[in-house]
Amino acid sequence: MKKNLAWMFAFVGMLFGAPILAQEAPHSIKLQLQDQTAATTASPDAKPAQAADGTQVLTLDKIVTMALQHSPELALARARYAVAKSQVGVDRSDFHPNVYTGAGYIYTNGIPETPSGSVPSVFELAYNQDIFDPAKRGIQHSDEDLAKNQELEYENTRDKVMADAALDYLELAAVRHSLALLLDDQQSQQKILDVTRERAQAGLELPATLTQDELNLAKTEQKIVESQSRDEILSAQIREMAGLAPDTPLQVSLSEQLDARPAISASNNLVGAAMDHSVAIREAENVRSAREHVYRGAKDAYWPTISLVGEYSVLSDINNYQQYFRQYQQNNVNVGVEITIPIFAARTSANAALAKSQLNESELELANQKTTVRMGAEEKIRTLKEKEAGSTVARLDLELSQEQLQSIQVKFNQGQATLRDLEQARVKENEKWLAFLDADLARERAEVDLLQATGQLAQVFH
Repeated sequence: MKKNLAWMFAFVGMLFGAPILAQEAPHSIKLQLQDQTAATTASPDAKPAQAADGTQVLTLDKIVTMALQHSPELALARARYAVAKSQVGVDRSDFHPNVYTGAGYIYTNGIPETPSGSVPSVFELAYNQDIFDPAKRGIQHSDEDLAKNQELEYENTRDKVMADAALDYLELAAVRHSLALLLDDQQSQQKILDVTRERAQAGLELPATLTQDELNLAKTEQKIVESQSRDEILSAQIREMAGLAPDTPLQVSLSEQLDARPAISASNNLVGAAMDHSVAIREAENVRSAREHVYRGAKDAYWPTISLVGEYSVLSDINNYQQYFRQYQQNNVNVGVEITIPIFAARTSANAALAKSQLNESELELANQKTTVRMGAEEKIRTLKEKEAGSTVARLDLELSQEQLQSIQVKFNQGQATLRDLEQARVKENEKWLAFLDADLARERAEVDLLQATGQLAQVFH
């Protein structure tokens, strides 16, 4: 008898419950999926977008530009490049005129001589300029090649700053979009839990079903907390990169995307572009060239070195020159060419052997870098194709869930579905939205990675 009464109450609930629940105002359904393949573009004369509270919405291009202007990493890279160029100037100075002057007083008791072996003078002007010194010239050319590496490091740092700023911006937009979906999901989960709790009190649901709904709500709330934490971290990173104050409100466009497809499609040979742009390969080539200059200089060190020298000195009678020199004059000039001929120099052969081994090492490193960069570019292309396919699947899966939600919404309005069915459909659609946002962010990360490798990243923002 009790069993028959339970079935009767259940039948009455199904018959009249849906029309009664239909009186609640349902959420608006997302019928259209935003076009994820078109990027948001703005006219150069257009005013910056603003949020509902009047706060300016920062665009992706704006954040990248501000990051380039305020990046301490770029400032450090510029400083290192300046140091490298200064080092080249120091090396080159030996082959430019060098003039020194000085004055002093030395007391003499005996033969006039200074500790360095020259005669004492009250005034002296010396001139020196290297004309031919293969070892020094090789070091100069080597440092010039290594200075080019610092310039490449500046370019690489610039690309890295743009990539980091773009990825943080895109991730923050995805996180805030996900957070909005999770808050909607929380409301749906709460409604499902309320219905399940009422049915459990009426003996129409098992305790395990109630516990499962409570668990689903707790998981959603956990995701909300995690998304809020990630929002705070990304916002702080973007403010730091853009040079904004820590308490500056940060509004981003949730619909803006990276317009990378034209730049990627324009290149017929992405692997070749990656190898041509590779900082690692170009740096390895510069290192090989630098060591080749050092090796040539070390080999040519067997040749004599030639320098222009000159000296003007003013001597004084107080240093007893009259007693030790037959002819003595106060003003003296010496100008000429100084040639140093190595007869036996064990260090020269050792330096040549060392330079040769370093040159061989640099050639092997260059070959390894080319292989590594080529394989890395091929892997980045494969990864992008996989992420694009995953994004397409997630988009179609989302569209299907939206169509299913629309169908259940119609049934709900007609009294053929319960509120639990409708909210479960909404939860499922939000889950597909979250999956799509994750898949699309992964695709954008792969695009940025490939653009950075091929040197096309700056084309997207400028």
